[in-house]
Amino acid sequence: MIARGDLVLVLNCGSSSIKFALFDASTDPLPRRPEWNGKVQGIGGPRPDFGETGVAPYPVELDPAHPYRAALDVIRERVLARLDGRRIIAVAHRVVHGGRKYFEPVVVDAAVLADLQSYVPLAPLHQPFALEAIDALLSLAPGLPQVACFDTGFHHTIPDLEQILPLPWDAWQRGLRRYGFHGLSYNYMAEALPGRHGDLARGRVIAAHLGSGASLCAMRELQSVATTMGFSSLDGLMMGTRTGALDPGAVLYLMEIEKLSLEEVGRVLYHESGLLGISGISSEPRVIVRHEDDPGEAGERARMALALYVRRCVREIASLVAVLGGLDLLVFTAGVGEHNAFIRERVCRDLAFLGVELDAAANEAHATVISSASSRVRVAIEPTNEEWIAARHALTLL
Repeated sequence: MIARGDLVLVLNCGSSSIKFALFDASTDPLPRRPEWNGKVQGIGGPRPDFGETGVAPYPVELDPAHPYRAALDVIRERVLARLDGRRIIAVAHRVVHGGRKYFEPVVVDAAVLADLQSYVPLAPLHQPFALEAIDALLSLAPGLPQVACFDTGFHHTIPDLEQILPLPWDAWQRGLRRYGFHGLSYNYMAEALPGRHGDLARGRVIAAHLGSGASLCAMRELQSVATTMGFSSLDGLMMGTRTGALDPGAVLYLMEIEKLSLEEVGRVLYHESGLLGISGISSEPRVIVRHEDDPGEAGERARMALALYVRRCVREIASLVAVLGGLDLLVFTAGVGEHNAFIRERVCRDLAFLGVELDAAANEAHATVISSASSRVRVAIEPTNEEWIAARHALTLL
């Protein structure tokens, strides 16, 4: 029974940061804004810090032997100090991969946790850290429900034709398929867009989740029908440090001719490629753009990195337009999509053949609708809210 003041804690665990948010579970409907949120970032690095609502980040000391557990302890201590007699009735976790078995949120016990451990090779940048947090909290508070909410879950509506990979048939039977990711973000788009855009949101929609990881989702009737990430989070768009779609022959070349080990190839594909790899400057577009006018190779690499990033976005959007049979609404979300006007402008400039026209002033102001009145496609910005989706999912299981 949910009592007045009860809370749901949401944890979003990445490889070097843990985001958290507390939602008032006793308010119906669940507020979209958390009562309190923050993050520990720089985990495993030389200068980790803790930031929270209304407070500038400040340094924290983490045990160098077990920095991730130490970061979880920091969050636990801060949360407990803030409860003031209130109770947490569930912890919702963003878990990247649910495999073929888990589409809906699930309360995690030892058996479920063991299942989810088997999917670590499918999402090595994210899966281990979410599971470490679940395992730690199961030990500390075995009676507190831990709810896993899956980034792959939203894409279970994608037809088999979009899921199947052109490998031998038994690979499909073994579970090698396109799963898709960023599902909590797209789930939020499906909830939020009708309120902003009415029936248009139920038409032919492409949501562009552009962050350090990046993907696109084609939606019809608010359901996923195609997406750019596939079997792993390496597929599709060029990203901050990840390649996106890549000729597998290039991977074979790196291993066979250049003699890179499996571990070394993984590091190149996940950590040394994308915007960082091409520019040699940063994985952040807003940093790279400041170097486009630099002389010599530095400027050339900066220009090439951003041009390739935009080109890959445009090509993948166009491919999804073909799947949808047209486009009614294009939505930008996540860190790059929400805050980088110049990326939106360049992508939309190259989509002019679809009838996309931006309102330059609205785009610079990060307005909700940034297309012009004469644009044949509405272009919008919608801040994502994965934590709210996870909290709401958790409440459905209590």
